[in-house]
Amino acid sequence: SKAVSVCDLILASARSRLLCCCDLFQVENCRSLAVFRSAAAIGRESLLSRKRPFVGRCCHVCSPLSREKFFNASIPSLGLRNVIYINETHTRYRGWLARRLCYVLFVQDRDVHRDMFPRNVIENVLNNTRVQKAIVETVVQRMPVECIVQPDSKALCKEKRKARGVLQQMVSNISPAIIRLTGWVLLKLFNGFFWSIQIHKGQLEMVKKAASENAPLVFLPVHKSHIDYLLLTFILFCHNIKAPHIAAGNNLNLPIFSTLIRKLGGFFIRRKLDVSEDGQKDVLYRSVLRVYIEELLRQHQFLEIFVEGTRSRSGKPYAPRTGLLSIVVDSLYANAVSDIMVIPVGISYDRIIEGNYNSEQLGKPKKKESLWGALQGVVRMLRKNFGCVRVDFGQPFSVKASDGTFSYQTWSILQIAASIHLFSLSLFTLIPAASKCSAVMSTHIVACLLLYRHRQGVNLSKLVEDFFCMKEVVLAHDFDLGFSGNSEDVVMHALHLLGDCVNVRSSRRNSEFFIAPATTIPALFELNYYSNGILQVFLAEAVLACSLCAALKHSATDPAHVASEGTVSQERLIRTAASLSHLLSNDVTVALPCQAVHQALHDAVGKFIQYGILMVAEEDLSPSPTEETWASKYPDGLSWRSDEEDDSDYGEEQRDRYLKVSQSQEHKEFIVFLHRLLGPLLEAYFSAAVFVHSFSAPVEGRWGLTKTLYSCSKTSLLLFSKPFSINANMPFAFLVAAAPAN
Repeated sequence: SKAVSVCDLILASARSRLLCCCDLFQVENCRSLAVFRSAAAIGRESLLSRKRPFVGRCCHVCSPLSREKFFNASIPSLGLRNVIYINETHTRYRGWLARRLCYVLFVQDRDVHRDMFPRNVIENVLNNTRVQKAIVETVVQRMPVECIVQPDSKALCKEKRKARGVLQQMVSNISPAIIRLTGWVLLKLFNGFFWSIQIHKGQLEMVKKAASENAPLVFLPVHKSHIDYLLLTFILFCHNIKAPHIAAGNNLNLPIFSTLIRKLGGFFIRRKLDVSEDGQKDVLYRSVLRVYIEELLRQHQFLEIFVEGTRSRSGKPYAPRTGLLSIVVDSLYANAVSDIMVIPVGISYDRIIEGNYNSEQLGKPKKKESLWGALQGVVRMLRKNFGCVRVDFGQPFSVKASDGTFSYQTWSILQIAASIHLFSLSLFTLIPAASKCSAVMSTHIVACLLLYRHRQGVNLSKLVEDFFCMKEVVLAHDFDLGFSGNSEDVVMHALHLLGDCVNVRSSRRNSEFFIAPATTIPALFELNYYSNGILQVFLAEAVLACSLCAALKHSATDPAHVASEGTVSQERLIRTAASLSHLLSNDVTVALPCQAVHQALHDAVGKFIQYGILMVAEEDLSPSPTEETWASKYPDGLSWRSDEEDDSDYGEEQRDRYLKVSQSQEHKEFIVFLHRLLGPLLEAYFSAAVFVHSFSAPVEGRWGLTKTLYSCSKTSLLLFSKPFSINANMPFAFLVAAAPAN
């Protein structure tokens, strides 16, 4: 064999460049899996086409009234559009000159809603009763006890000037001219380092309908890159939708750069809303921010809030933060607006824009943002191509209709505060919703296959076969794809984008490429980042697979819970999976808050039975003591099926049954694959547990803790010779088996 530079794949990837920009999803005329199985499955059936699922619909449980609003049967058929592909047909003019100036003409035709941006915001905020009370409260807190009767007028004036200064540093100052100019610049830049930016025209049609309503819109995108700030505003500008006011961290408040962000709608906030820079409680700042957002909503301005608070370093969405979201909900309870329309937004990139986060994951401090660093980032982006981008807009839903508890005029202050807090928590479903409507990119699938299925390498033909099967599985799970075209071309395109993370060799014997993942730690971190983009597709099955291994291990040593060799109690399996789901709840979401975890796990068991991985061996017709204890631990509200389903027999007494595990090779390979998906996360938990157990000396700061934990994890994982094989020495199998059922 001889080494082949990945650059040799550029010619093939140029072909896939055209295919990835197609509006319609064309599935090649070949054979695919009849059911959800591994790529090595033998049984296949002819598949002529598979429609793209329309993602982003409102939950029929959380938002039943909003589900049918703005939606009609023709919406899904409107198809995809490449936003940065502009020619004379997108303008009012035709001819040679129109073709040369199509970008300028297109930008000039956009409606920037010049007369619809806020006015007198600073004065309205400073004159608000809440801000005035916060000023007085701040002055009183700093006065001696004997002088509290009459606050000092000089101190009041000083705090008022401070409030004005805070507000002037915070507020946005949208300029329609700058938005139009930036739209033209971004059109040129995005065409330079992206091959396409795909959006679904049906989703944008629903957003347009919601924008015409007499209610402000709040966009809640997942946060993966600094480009997110510009990307959403650019897409809305191209579709004549008013620019939103964007909540940005004060770490981006850089010279020159901050002025541009403010002109585009950005306003800067602290990471911690209630705490000042010196660590003291800052009532004034939170009051100013609360009233400012309330004023924007009152004037029917649109907001863009990244509720995760920071960019994801792992490829998985972070747990949301309550700060700004609770302020938005509080504005509705305070009658500042009649209703608020919320739109989750999923964003998927073929390639990480900022490069990678390997240094931060290895425990090194985060580099502070600077103007020079921002300019270097722009230059670096112009030298590379970052493939395709997919932006999906969820269906707008009404906060008022989703809550249904707005008869609060007679409530006490504590009742209102509790309701706001609980409803803000219920809106956290938007992070899983945005993740659910995020498309799976080609690099996600290829990285996942190389990292968790073909760690030792694979021939290109086999990788293409597995890639096709995997994308069919993704579509079967109602997740959309961010690419289209022939599988071989798309795989070559993904390998080109993965760059140094993969090793490509050509064999003289059969002239076929051999692909293997790079084994360096930075490369593995980056591949894991990409592969986490597909984790949500298999999450429930992966949790169940890990729990199945743990349950089988426990049954082998506990005769009281095994009926015969190779069988496992479904009751015990679901209990173990529920424990694991609870353990991982800060990192992954197995079920939405409107859905019981046990419902998702029962559904996963049903899928395993359908796939043939599990078979019903026998059913226990008499309730066991374990079953009675398990049933008594949970209220009726945790039942996995609604009592309103008259055709269901779930209301009857449920019996435990024993499930037999298939011994076929393809099913074993599938279980191994699912184990490996959760392997890095569970091994991190395992290493953290070992570290805490042996913790003795103090560690300086968060980054020191991360570095020490990383060293401990390397030591602990060396105890296991085969961390990714199904045996009793699996770290995550040990972790699941050791987790208490309660």
